[in-house]
Formats: sequence, structure tokens, C-alpha cells
Amino acid sequence: MDNHTILEALTTFLPKSLIKVDEPLKRYTFTKTGGKADFYLSPTSHIEVQKIIEFAYNNQIPLTFLGNGSNIIIRDGGIRGIVISLLQFNQITVNNQSITCGSGAAIIDVSRRARNHHLTGLEFACGIPGSVGGAVYMNAGAYGGEVKDCIDYIKAVDDTGQLHVIKGEDLELDYRTSIVQRKHLVVLEATFKLKDGDINSIQATMDDLTQRREDKQPLEYPSCGSVFQRPPNYFAGKLIQDAGLQGHRIGGVEVSTKHAGFIVNVDNGTATDYENIIKYVQSVVKEKFDVELKREVRIIGETLED
Repeated sequence: MDNHTILEALTTFLPKSLIKVDEPLKRYTFTKTGGKADFYLSPTSHIEVQKIIEFAYNNQIPLTFLGNGSNIIIRDGGIRGIVISLLQFNQITVNNQSITCGSGAAIIDVSRRARNHHLTGLEFACGIPGSVGGAVYMNAGAYGGEVKDCIDYIKAVDDTGQLHVIKGEDLELDYRTSIVQRKHLVVLEATFKLKDGDINSIQATMDDLTQRREDKQPLEYPSCGSVFQRPPNYFAGKLIQDAGLQGHRIGGVEVSTKHAGFIVNVDNGTATDYENIIKYVQSVVKEKFDVELKREVRIIGETLED
């Protein structure tokens, strides 16, 4: 099926306003890099998402989901087929000690809403720049807390468009992994179960974590957050620092001089620059310390040579 035919088919069940053709994806990533998507869709309902998935599945069209692009690098050749943005799924609803939110909602906003309702349990997320869907996908965590501690259940779809409701204990959440990853599910909605707390204490904790983050992380530059997983018995940032790699630059991208675990876009860097410097850091750390750094950031899409 050629792109013209795909576009005609999409308009039979999606408003044209939700469809963008040849859309530059660097507009949607924290690194400010990435090529174009053949089709960039912004559905507003679960039914629309299911229809898109069914259409892509039945016609063997590649399908990619994007949250807010905080922990992803999209290659300079872009993404073929259909990209679905879930940013329209940003509702946040509080009901007693539960918060239900769309997968496109920022986890930071959810933590703030919890605070406003005197609910404790999400303070750790006050500085995580990801979406709720991404947070569940990666079992995001910081400063001793993680999604695993407070997730109640999620609603997700599989690659045929079928909707599933999965309890927190069945998500197999572990360090930067989940059943969502392994079964290629897509989170549409998540509900967190929290506890009543004191708003002043909650705010104090969030202020402390925010200050610690601002002191340590290079927030002044575009980046994809923490690039590498924590190796057993080591800290990735410390290994990179000890390898003398802080400030090392390839193209417009460099290893942060503020926090070695971050790679920042300092001068119109490209996704290729990012991929090359990540590989270089991995090779140097392996050579010096015999430790393999595994990526936490996802790299998707096609190179320009493809």
C-alpha cells in the first residue's frame, strides 16, 4: 500500500486535523533530533487508537508509538509507516486515594496533582521528564522510589488493537523493565494508588528532590536524560567520569561536564552524533574497566543511509 492510499484510508476514520504527513520528529524529542515520520497521528480516544492499530496490523504497515520523547533518540532517517502520538491522552482524574491518568500526561504533572490533593507516594516523580506511559514502560524511578511502588492497574492495547486491563502486580515491573516492554503493549491509561499525607511534608520532599536534580543534572541543554542503565555494583556516571570522557564531543553532542551520565546537545547535534558518542562511551568504558554499559535510552528509526 503506497502512502497516498494509506492517507486516503486514514481519513475514512480519522479527522484530517489529526493527521500530519512527512512530519519532522525533532519537534517532539527532548534531544531536538530526528528525521521525518511518513504519517504522524494524534488520536484523541481509545477507539481511534484501536482503529489505527487494526488498520496498520491488517495492512502490514509499520507502527510506532511516541509519548513525550524524553527518553528516546529517533535516527536522522526518520520513521517509516505510522507514528502515533499519545500526547492527547493527558487527562488526570483524582478519586479519593487514586489518580487515573492518560498515558500522555506528564508524570511530573501527576505528582503535582497528587500533592495538591494531599496524596503521598509520587514525590519521587516530581523531576522525571517522561510521560505516564513511558514511566510504566520503563518502571521509571528516582531517589529511592519507582512506579512499581504505587501503580494500581493499567489499560493497554496489543499489536492487534485488543484492549487489556492489567493489575500492577501482574506488570512484572523491575529495574527499567516491565511486561509492557516484553509483550510490546501500549499503555493508554494508568491508575496509581496513593496514601493520604501532609501537603507541607510532601512539598518539602519535592522541593528537596527538585533542588538535588537541578544541582546535579544539565537541565540547560537538550538531552534524553540518563543514557545508560546502572551496571551491577557500579554507577554509569562514575565510570564515564573516571574514564575521562566528560566534555568529549562528537559533532554537536557531548558528554555533560556537569553529570557524566548525561549526553547533551550543545550545538545543533544530530541523532547520528548521539548514536556515535554513545557507542564511543561504551567502548572506552569496556576497554578501561571491562564493564558493559547498557543503554537506558531507546534508539529507533532509520539512518539516512537506509
